[in-house]
This record gives sequence, structure tokens and C-alpha cells, in this order.
Amino acid sequence: MTPAERFFCADAARARGDAFTGTAPYGRVWVLIECRRSWPVNGFDGLDLDPGTKELVFSAARANRARLLLVRRPGRRRPGGSDRWAVLRHDDSGALLQQWGSWRLDQDLARIVTALRSPGEQGGPPVVLVCAHGLHDVCCAVRGRPVGRALSERWPDLVWESTHVGGDRFAANVVVVPDGVYYGGLDAASSLTVVQEHLAGRIHADHLRGFTTLYPPQQAALAAVLRHFGPAGRTDYAIVGTVRDKDGWHVTVSGRPPHGRLLDVEVRARPTPPLRLTCRGPEGSSALVYEVVSLREG
Repeated sequence: MTPAERFFCADAARARGDAFTGTAPYGRVWVLIECRRSWPVNGFDGLDLDPGTKELVFSAARANRARLLLVRRPGRRRPGGSDRWAVLRHDDSGALLQQWGSWRLDQDLARIVTALRSPGEQGGPPVVLVCAHGLHDVCCAVRGRPVGRALSERWPDLVWESTHVGGDRFAANVVVVPDGVYYGGLDAASSLTVVQEHLAGRIHADHLRGFTTLYPPQQAALAAVLRHFGPAGRTDYAIVGTVRDKDGWHVTVSGRPPHGRLLDVEVRARPTPPLRLTCRGPEGSSALVYEVVSLREG
């Protein structure tokens, strides 16, 4: 197969105009493990680690519904030294909590289990993850690595490449954690603008896939509010009610000053026609698209 004949899911999604609003997977807890060697196609699951330690970490992450990702710094691999791990979370009160450690031996990773049982420290800078997992999907590498390089030149201490975060066809994908905000369809130039605005407390609807603390209809409703009223901070709006009826959902969004307003957003879902959604995926798959049909002040 020649390069011209090869199927690239991100190219196809952009040509079709695939909607990515409401596609952020749900989650509040993130476990990051620095791994500078080659990543297996299935990420942490495929690492050659001490079996006992590996099972401890995997079981603890599953019990906490934590997303377990391998990470590394973009660009040239640094030699020697310890690798890092982190447990990052967005708790029910809205606080952002972090714990960091280092590992040299497989057994050192068992400290992640203890970290998952404790709240961690509040504050600290966010982590910017760029999916660049080429063995999982080639578009993640082709589109993700240039974005990782561009962002790391601007924010070298914040940016990491990561294994699969979901939504291959929306590459390049960037996730800010523990904020839990997914962005998609980025390139080097747009990623710099998106991350700069995010760090300044201005989340825009453009490129926003969703907040991981919300479910897809709620993500779509909040994106519509941001698109209508303009950018806002991570906690400037809150979902205070979601009611499902036969046609879809009515999501009630409350704004905090200076965004003080109560909004009713009607969201409906429809399946896409049969598509090929990933580079390695089969033909004939379908995805749900969440569409806002009305937005009114309550």
C-alpha cells in the first residue's frame, strides 16, 4: 500500500467534518507512569514488569476508576536516572490534587497504590498530555508528536507525550489534567493558542471535546454555553440538573459571577452513518453525535 492509498482516520474525520463535542471519556483520577522505552500497543498492560507489582497497580487503578497512562517527555530521550509517576485527581468538591514520586525498580511502583488511597496535595501546575501513541494508531504519532514538540518548547515542565487517551480520529488530542479537559483536532499552531488560553483560565468551545467530570450530553451543553457566551474558566459554570426525556436531555447550567445565569440546554443524540473510525478499525462502525437544539435562559 502506498502512502497515498493508506487510510488515516484523522484525515478522514476532518474531511467528513466529524463532531467531537461530547467525546471526552468520563474520569476524575489519572495515574501517569513515565516510561522512556518503547511503548507496547496496549500501553501499561503490555509492559514487562514484575507481575505482582503490575497487578497491584492495575487493580488499584481499576478500583479507583483511574485512567492509567504511560508518559514521556517529547523529543530526545534523556539517559539514566529515575523515572517519575503521578496520581492526579479532581475530587467531588472541585479541588485539584496531585501526588508525585519516582521509580527505578518495578517494585517502586507499588507506592502508586498508597497514593491512590490518600487525597494528595492541593494545587500545583497542571499537566498537559499529548497523545502520541503511534503503535496504537498512526494518526496519534503523525499529528501528536509535532504538537508535543511545539508545546514542550513553550512549557517544557508541563508537557508530556502519553499513550492512548481515546478518540484517535480527533488527533492531535491534548488533555489537561487533573483539570480533566479534552481538546481535539489540534495542530502545532492551534495547540499553543488553546493551551495558553486554558492556562489563563479561558476555555473556548473551539477544539473542546469535553470535561471528563461530565457525561456526553452535559459536555455538549456546556460547550454550547461557551460557544454562545464566550470563554470561561474551568469552574465558572456548573451542571446543576440533567433530565432525560424521550427526545434527549434537558441540561441545566448555572453560571458563577460574572457568568451568573441559569440556562436550559436541550441536547439530542443521533448515530453517525457506518464509518471507519480508526486507522486499524473495521468499516461500518457508528458513533453518537450530541447536538444542542435549544439554549435558553431559565
